[in-house]
Amino acid sequence: MIVVTDHIHPDSQCRLPAVGIAASRETLAKKRWRATAADHVEFGFDLEHPLAHGDLVHRSESAVYRLEQLPEPVLETPLGGDPAQAALLAWRVGNLHFPVELAGGFLRVADDPALRRMFEREDVPFRGAVAIFQPVAAATPHSHSHG
Repeated sequence: MIVVTDHIHPDSQCRLPAVGIAASRETLAKKRWRATAADHVEFGFDLEHPLAHGDLVHRSESAVYRLEQLPEPVLETPLGGDPAQAALLAWRVGNLHFPVELAGGFLRVADDPALRRMFEREDVPFRGAVAIFQPVAAATPHSHSHG
């Protein structure tokens, strides 16, 4: 097993084929985990900080290994042309403590029944999709008191 402690920097001269290491968003958020690459090479991750989709983690004589985040069910709603409405929508989602991603004119969130109900109740147009969800880092779940 190859142990990874950090990502490696891309080398513009490297012409090796890329081999994917598939992982969920939740797995990529961890500091210790295991995975098997598409070519069956086993990896163990012992990290100081989580890695992200697209990070290169190992180079061998025959390949470079890249993390590939698995797509997941998401809800997308257009941000529209009104900044105040977009800010209000982002605040409402954030107030429910859900992470958000701003992606190409859309607000993207994990597909969750509570968010579906809120969007329907507030007449917010949305669509279900399957995508690689990369929420804003500052919007990750945290713990605090509202008291």
